[in-house]
Formats: sequence, structure tokens, C-alpha cells
Amino acid sequence: QVQLVESGGGVVQPGGSLRLSCAASGRTFSRYGMGWFRQTPGKEREFVAAISWTGDAQYYGDFMKGRFTISRDNAKNVIYLQMNNVTPEDTAVYYCGAPSTERIVVRTAGEIEYWGRGTQVTVSS
Repeated sequence: QVQLVESGGGVVQPGGSLRLSCAASGRTFSRYGMGWFRQTPGKEREFVAAISWTGDAQYYGDFMKGRFTISRDNAKNVIYLQMNNVTPEDTAVYYCGAPSTERIVVRTAGEIEYWGRGTQVTVSS
């Protein structure tokens, strides 16, 4: 059974940095693209970043403007989201997600088969 567990959320001041992690288990991690999404109350889950199964290709939501970086460590079965220069608009629950299909890059919530429980990020002074 596929399990995804996010960690690293918390409260950070505007302009600060945070690194989220997502630990995966239950299948061969290196065969699957992964993604980060975020959601605020009353809104749909929004694409943040995606990474290919090899880690060679990364994709970002339009609002990133170079502030976030997605990466993965296939030896540890973990993906990361480095968040820099955060703003209050980045406040959300952040989820990692994975598809059921091998070797695809996911950039929409509809392509995700497995979700973690999320980690809260709050940007506030």
C-alpha cells in the first residue's frame, strides 16, 4: 500500500524559508513522478511543483517566480520542497501526491492517485 507522509510545515515569517519533506513507501519510488500541491479553505487544491521520476525535470506553478525548488532523493524515497522568500499568500496546507502510472509527470490534482495527509504552512509576522 502506498503511503506518503509530509513533514516540515510550521510558522515562518514573511521573507523566510522552509523545507518540506514527503517520505514515500509501498512501491518502487524511483519509477514515479511526484508532485506538491497546496490548498486553502474554500479553494481547490492548487499545483505547486512536480518532479520527474529521475529527478531530471522539474515543473512549477506560475506563482512560484523562482522561489520554490522541488527535489528528490530516490535512495531515501523522499521528495522535498524548498520554499524561499515566502509571503502570507503561501499560507496553506501542503500535500504531496503520486500517480498510479509509472514514468509520468503530474501537474494536476486529477492525475493524483495517492495523497499524503498534508502539512500546514503558515506565513505570518
